[in-house]
Amino acid sequence: MTFAIGVDGGGTHARAVIVDERGREIARAEAPGVVVSLRAPEAAAAAVAKAVRGAADAGRVRLPGATLWAGLAGAGHEASRLGVERALANAGLAGRVRVGTDVEAAFHAAFPEGPGLMLIAGTGSIAWGRAPAGDLCRVGGWGQQLGDEGSGYAIGLAAVRAVARAEDERTGPTSLRAAVLTALQLPSSGDLIPWIAAATKGEVAALVPVVLQCAKLGDTAAHSIFREAVSDLEAHIAALLHRTGPWASPPELLLSGGLVGRGGTLREALVERLATHPVVLRLDEVDAAVGAAMLALTALRGTAP
Repeated sequence: MTFAIGVDGGGTHARAVIVDERGREIARAEAPGVVVSLRAPEAAAAAVAKAVRGAADAGRVRLPGATLWAGLAGAGHEASRLGVERALANAGLAGRVRVGTDVEAAFHAAFPEGPGLMLIAGTGSIAWGRAPAGDLCRVGGWGQQLGDEGSGYAIGLAAVRAVARAEDERTGPTSLRAAVLTALQLPSSGDLIPWIAAATKGEVAALVPVVLQCAKLGDTAAHSIFREAVSDLEAHIAALLHRTGPWASPPELLLSGGLVGRGGTLREALVERLATHPVVLRLDEVDAAVGAAMLALTALRGTAP
């Protein structure tokens, strides 16, 4: 049986979908995710392999498949991408392996052809668009050291920094201190130093619910963190609109990811801000793993982009 495999992998989850030659879904599975690292590409490959093998077991199909297309967070850097590709090629998952970014997979699911804009904000953040003339454009996606503004990671890091400032009395007291220390099971603010040094991107982003709870209770610092995050994401969209324009009519914009997708923490506030921008908000959701599977099928048919 000939089949293709698509994977959508981020800092929280890796989702695998197996489809037949006609694009019909056979099975899917999920495993813990890993952001691609230049120093340890094997970790991302292991997360992909676990999800793929879970899907193969669920669908009762025997690996290797014909093609695998994995869209992974952090794979925008060529050296990182190639490192994961090599590791996956050695894993025996598919005869042909291609690694791209998670946003490429999601964008293909949303806009397989034609112009459009997409903002993804979850553990990380990035905006992606296709101009009327067909040119692709990226805004953001610079990684946690240089970018990821408005992301779960940025919100979590801002919360930890707010605790440090309050501890020094550079700012007023904040309920984030007790909430963050309790969530992380740390005895004192000073213990945040070794924690943040060792924490993964996903572990930092996992503080978003803590910040949200403090904001709901009226904490000024928590409110400020969310306002800045929304402003940062709005700036991504404004820049993408400018760089892909001019537009004869407002383009479609799709919001995806845990923070701005349906039910996301920042979605309502961001949608309110977008009322001043010439975009048409799409209300559907995309399945990035399916987008990756369709890219795998494209590769299988010998017409890979």
